[in-house]
Amino acid sequence: MPTHSVKSFDEQLNRLRDSLVRMGGLVESQIAAAIQALMRRDPDLALATVEGDKRVDEMERMIDELAVQMLALRQPVATDLRLIVASIRMAADLERMADYAKNVAKRSIALAQMAPVQPAHAIPRMGRTVQEMVKEVLDAFVHRDVAKAVAVWSRDEELDAMHSSLFRELITYMMEDPRNITPSTHLLFIAKNIERIGDHATNIAEMVHYQVTGRPLVDVRPKSDEASLAVVTPDKKAEP
Repeated sequence: MPTHSVKSFDEQLNRLRDSLVRMGGLVESQIAAAIQALMRRDPDLALATVEGDKRVDEMERMIDELAVQMLALRQPVATDLRLIVASIRMAADLERMADYAKNVAKRSIALAQMAPVQPAHAIPRMGRTVQEMVKEVLDAFVHRDVAKAVAVWSRDEELDAMHSSLFRELITYMMEDPRNITPSTHLLFIAKNIERIGDHATNIAEMVHYQVTGRPLVDVRPKSDEASLAVVTPDKKAEP
């Protein structure tokens, strides 16, 4: 990384990068906890995950404030400017990931009060995939690894395929027995929230590519999510 004649600017850039990494680590933990709460049928863990979202929101505000201050006072250019702009957008993506994890946790509380639903077995696989994507894209950011960022970007198609498969399975399950409708609907929303976390991971991959190369990823993002054409939509931003 380039160094600057003003040492305090280097310190601010390092602080910005470190804050993003810490925020990313917290979001990783939130996603893992939400999936665990669902599979263990653990409402206490789910509630702790919901409460943990506040810390993510605080970190996003701190990163935004630092980035805006640096833009106003330092007038950065080239690589530094791209890092600061990318940081603002990456923090927003991470915050949305945490919101989706919170939504998963909230719905897991409701599911814990119902009889287990057989198609839920597919959720952990989706969860593992999206956790791998988040971890890899954060590593790509830390190491300025464009190849790793593009690899994460390409995995979005894999996650979409899992979501579409589970969507079809749950619809069939609901048609077979109306008693399955309520728990299956919760699982549909949970699966969509996990799929959206993957979309935000690919957003970050695009920003890593831009930050390092100065060029956007111009290819069309691979998508194979048939369920996105259905009426089911992801949960809105969770209320505080």
